[in-house]
Amino acid sequence: MSAMAAALHRRPRSLPPLEDEDLLSEILLRLPPQPSSLPRASAVCKRWRRLVSDRGFLRRYRRHHRRSPPLLGFFRNDLRGISYTPTMEAPDRIPAGRFSLHLYDSRARILSCRHGLLLVARSSRTKFLVWNPVTRDQHRLVAPPAFDTYAAQVDGAVLRAAGDAHHFQVVLVSYQQKQVIACIYSSETGVWSDLMPTSVQRTAVGCQGMPAVLIGDSLYLLLSDGGITVILEVDLNRQSLALIQVPLCMLAYGHYRDFVTVMRAEGGGLGLLCKKGFTAKLWKRNAGCDGVASWVLGRTIRLDKLLSLNLEIKIQRIAYAEENNVAFLRTVSGIFMVQLESLQFSKLPENNNCAICYPLESVYAAETSIGGGHGGADQDMLV
Repeated sequence: MSAMAAALHRRPRSLPPLEDEDLLSEILLRLPPQPSSLPRASAVCKRWRRLVSDRGFLRRYRRHHRRSPPLLGFFRNDLRGISYTPTMEAPDRIPAGRFSLHLYDSRARILSCRHGLLLVARSSRTKFLVWNPVTRDQHRLVAPPAFDTYAAQVDGAVLRAAGDAHHFQVVLVSYQQKQVIACIYSSETGVWSDLMPTSVQRTAVGCQGMPAVLIGDSLYLLLSDGGITVILEVDLNRQSLALIQVPLCMLAYGHYRDFVTVMRAEGGGLGLLCKKGFTAKLWKRNAGCDGVASWVLGRTIRLDKLLSLNLEIKIQRIAYAEENNVAFLRTVSGIFMVQLESLQFSKLPENNNCAICYPLESVYAAETSIGGGHGGADQDMLV
């Protein structure tokens, strides 16, 4: 029996639907996950405000919308440190000053933003910070000794455990001579996993510096293995690494090589966004009936026609928002957000020269206590 059906079953026949708190909470649970939804509901009356401010309700609300979080904005590194740029319009627009991080570390850089958490690399190659921008909680980590290699380049990703709003995981990937190694930290156990190695042809480096993409139970990163682009898969359940070849036509020099971005394919699974000039191609990796996977070419997009750009404008990708399947594209005329399934796009009101940005996709809810006058306390939550 569904929660809604159970609430209907428990409701006394004499009560109107909106006076039954069990049923009402089920209705409010289905409000859209935009930041303005719960504050608007709380303004209806004190009873509604009490319901939407309940911690149990907020946990259920975030869990209900976890698979469809709104794209609130993005973080980026700049001369001031780490800054935030909102992408939503009023009344859902969260001011840029709401999320700020002062590390007093000019060499700190963002590695990942996912599930309402940021992973930041400090100036030391072995020290990292997991930061919740709303609660401002900080969790400091030191990488395992094997990552303490001066010449090593390290990437990382942060994610919350499935269905768990409290614990998180951090994945570190180090590119060293003729091998890639990775390990996983769990905040629940407080320890790192065993090292996961895989061999490569030559020195492997992160391809164009784009963050890892989470698809199912695996993280995917683009690597340049001896000059040939491959995809590194980090299987979080099996705690293993694998290398996946890109489509053969991309191996030809100069073919669709303006940029290549790992993405979630339409309908799920591993995909690629490949661009050369104003033409973008979407690929999907399919598993055949014989168990052998292969790449299938999907749609071709003419970005100049879609965005109404002239042929003299250069298009660069600066981010990919995996939950919303949105690509951030920067041009001299501004930053565009393109939803890769519907091809709907919007242009951000402000432009900047960031090379990479880190989208914030989360359910943002304001928990407001009941108080007279200005005595009520507001506590923001983000997951």
